[in-house]
Amino acid sequence: MAATISKRVKQFASLYDPSKPYSLKEAIAILKKAPEVKFDGTVEIAASLNIDPKQTSQSVRGTVTLPHGTGKKVKVAAFCRGEEQNRAKESGADFIGAEDLIAKVQGGWCEFDIAIATPDMMRDMAKLGKILGPRGLMPNPKAGTVTMDMAKGIKELKAGRIEFKMDKQSGIHAPVGKLSFSEDAIYQNSRTLIEAMIEADHEGQKGQHIKNIYISSTMGPGIKLNLSEFRKEQ
Repeated sequence: MAATISKRVKQFASLYDPSKPYSLKEAIAILKKAPEVKFDGTVEIAASLNIDPKQTSQSVRGTVTLPHGTGKKVKVAAFCRGEEQNRAKESGADFIGAEDLIAKVQGGWCEFDIAIATPDMMRDMAKLGKILGPRGLMPNPKAGTVTMDMAKGIKELKAGRIEFKMDKQSGIHAPVGKLSFSEDAIYQNSRTLIEAMIEADHEGQKGQHIKNIYISSTMGPGIKLNLSEFRKEQ
């Protein structure tokens, strides 16, 4: 029995050519014309890399602060002691603690989106590796979530700093805002992320590690972007 193509998919298909690469602004305009859904969809950038995922030394990762944020209220758990707890509270952390917070997570609680910690907490937090690791929540210096400056770190996370990292399929997926954002805000966020991925130099081949890039919204197909738009200044 043939699969039924929904009315929404047919409407979306009429807006673009899936075999054609589009400029970032053109692609965003297409997303904004898409049939409406009953919720504010997330806009995401997805990149495919020319890298063997089995070679861990080739992994591509980085952090970037989106100028207009992600549109999502981020719950931050701050693992720290002493005066840093006061700084974390002043900076807007949602959950703050040391051994007590570690014990809470060990007990099964994990109601936060990002964990940040001071370096002195990492030895104790090693026991949370099996819990936070699979969820992508374990603090990491490369992601900027292990830091001596707790106040700065929390403010940046709340403002829209995200981490991008190559997965086991040699891909990178990251949110760049909500469909309700203006076209200009989505463009600036997307451009910021894409340029950061290109700048994540891989073995001296800046930008050449990226095979293709797509932009999409929740429940919508991916629209291929023209890579030359981002490589022309390389």
